[in-house]
Amino acid sequence: MNKKYNIVLWAFVCALLSNPLIAQQDEFGNWLMYFGTNKITDDWSIHSEVQYRNHTLAPVNIEQLLLRTGLNYHLKPNAIITLGYGYIASHDFESEQKEPESRESRIFQQLILTNKVGRVKFEHRYRIEQRWVNDDYRNRLRYRLMAFIPLNKPTITKGTLFLGLYDEIFMNTKETFFDRNRLYGALGYQFSKTTQVQVGYLYQRVNAFGKSYLQLGVVFNPDFRKE
Repeated sequence: MNKKYNIVLWAFVCALLSNPLIAQQDEFGNWLMYFGTNKITDDWSIHSEVQYRNHTLAPVNIEQLLLRTGLNYHLKPNAIITLGYGYIASHDFESEQKEPESRESRIFQQLILTNKVGRVKFEHRYRIEQRWVNDDYRNRLRYRLMAFIPLNKPTITKGTLFLGLYDEIFMNTKETFFDRNRLYGALGYQFSKTTQVQVGYLYQRVNAFGKSYLQLGVVFNPDFRKE
């Protein structure tokens, strides 16, 4: 990778780590994430996802463990529909209880559409969730708009440094309409056709409460189709 882009990447990481909120461990958490999309035929693929979310910057005070999988159907190169399942175990901050205070099983349906404007790729994700949180059933709607901006190449290919930006809004179907909003910015690097890493910052607003998270995401998409 070009030396100047190394400098940009490290400057971004250092800016995150120097944020004064990091000194207040209960106000700055982290998310460690893995995402995979694995083609099994030309039209079908499997989605897999693990997220280890922490109340604190150090990964020693778990907030949530999220496991999600799904079956994708590729309608077109720029359109994918998904049916999936997620399991989420949530823990209170500094809880003495080893077991999670909340367990959620979730079924979701999803549509992802992509388009390009110049060198910027936009991704629109529409998701509907049916959620069983302990003994309570809930429905939720989500919309995320994400932009991928390559910095050192015209498109995101091997060796590309890029920016990833998104905003996602969550809406309930009853009671309080607004559930939460997430605003995200990251620097990413495409190591190969199948492997990508993003280091970023997420701010989540839940009603009147807001919190910041340092995020490390790994995307690994090996092709499972037979040659």
